[in-house]
Amino acid sequence: MSPMMLLAVYGAALVVSSVAGGALTQRVAMTHTRAQLAMSLVSGLMLGIAFFHLLPHAVLTLGIHHGLTTVMSWTMGGLIVMLLLLRILHFHQPDYPAEAIAVCEHGHDHGHKHGAAETGVPAAREVTSVMAPGVSWRGVLIGLTFHTFIDGVALGAALLSAPHGHQQQLLGFGVFLAILLHKPLDAMSIVALMKASGTTASSQTRANLLFAFVCPLGALLFYFYAMGLGGSGELVIASALAFSAGAFVCIALSDLLPEVQFHSHDRVKLTAVFLLGIALAFMMANTAAKHSHAIASLSPV
Repeated sequence: MSPMMLLAVYGAALVVSSVAGGALTQRVAMTHTRAQLAMSLVSGLMLGIAFFHLLPHAVLTLGIHHGLTTVMSWTMGGLIVMLLLLRILHFHQPDYPAEAIAVCEHGHDHGHKHGAAETGVPAAREVTSVMAPGVSWRGVLIGLTFHTFIDGVALGAALLSAPHGHQQQLLGFGVFLAILLHKPLDAMSIVALMKASGTTASSQTRANLLFAFVCPLGALLFYFYAMGLGGSGELVIASALAFSAGAFVCIALSDLLPEVQFHSHDRVKLTAVFLLGIALAFMMANTAAKHSHAIASLSPV
């Protein structure tokens, strides 16, 4: 499949998953444990994609002797930019608003370390009030829009970074999978906050639809921009991969670290799915490397 066809298929799938996530929030309360399991899995996958896919391809694109400093500089830039966006707009939270989330599947405190026993506030509700005081759905929408646009740039760069073939498709698929699993959670956050703020269902639907198209738009814009640069596009593609890797690391840890710090329940399950996400990314990278070595061994000397 050509990169353009892959971009069309991936873009359509991302729109559907994002819209479905937001629509689900309008009808079903997302339970705390399920949300944390999903975030742990996606955090592991995003970290794995950053370290096993994006960074190695960025270095290979520029060459290790001349490009390593450039790649690491752009990686740090992506991490800092995403951190500043999180600081300013508070758009990533480890829980959904209290009005839109079931306290827990079993209706009791699972050992959250927020003083729930002292205040009598249910665990999931207190996490929200402690972690995200005064969060506005508009700030969350703006912040997640920036975040998902960067995801789109990462997808576009991944589809352009390697020679056409199996290795490129696995790189693009890895980035796509991380985004695909993350977008419904982002859409859920937006719609849940809008719902808790008393906005109309039609406003929630409009915001959900607009948000769903941002990532494919980012991928499309970057794809055509880089293609138009010709030979000088390699530096831009490698820089975008490295910047995206830094952003992925920041987002993954922003989901993961609050869970590690504040929650003591379901440690085994949450750790297992986190490691599963990393393992998936590693297996895809290992498969691509083996395929590349097999092709190299068949090539004439």
